Amino acid sequence: MRKVGIVMGSDSDLPVIEKAVKIFRDLDVPFEVHVYSAHRTPEQARDFALSARDSGFGVIIAAAGMAAHLAGAIAANTTLPVIGIPCKGSVLDGMDALLSTVQMPSGIPVATVGIDNGGNAALLAAQILAVEDSGLARRLQQKRLNDSEAVLKKDAGIAERL
Repeated sequence: MRKVGIVMGSDSDLPVIEKAVKIFRDLDVPFEVHVYSAHRTPEQARDFALSARDSGFGVIIAAAGMAAHLAGAIAANTTLPVIGIPCKGSVLDGMDALLSTVQMPSGIPVATVGIDNGGNAALLAAQILAVEDSGLARRLQQKRLNDSEAVLKKDAGIAERL
């Protein structure tokens, strides 16, 4: 199975990434996590993206706040799917990061999930890998079933209370 590359622009993005890591561990998806900045370490970010396919990656998640150029910088240097996670900042509550991540120029796509939504980024990455991995597809289906059962259990609990 190919692995997921997770890149965050700063270690302050770790709480968002930890949501993804938990899902990858639960689904038994291999991953690596790195801190590379589109602005402070552009050469390292570029080198990571350029070598990602040959290094065994099948999809890359890039999390960043504020200007949030990381996902675009990574996508500009690979043809692997890139999923951007816009992260909340202290000024515009993540809207600046969301717009920077989702408004990519034609020809350089970045799939974008909601602000701070590392969980959905992980699930989307797993779904991309599952196209070629039937075992992972089954684990994703089981997760959906488990999630559905959890909601129905809550529904029954509310009905009993009320």
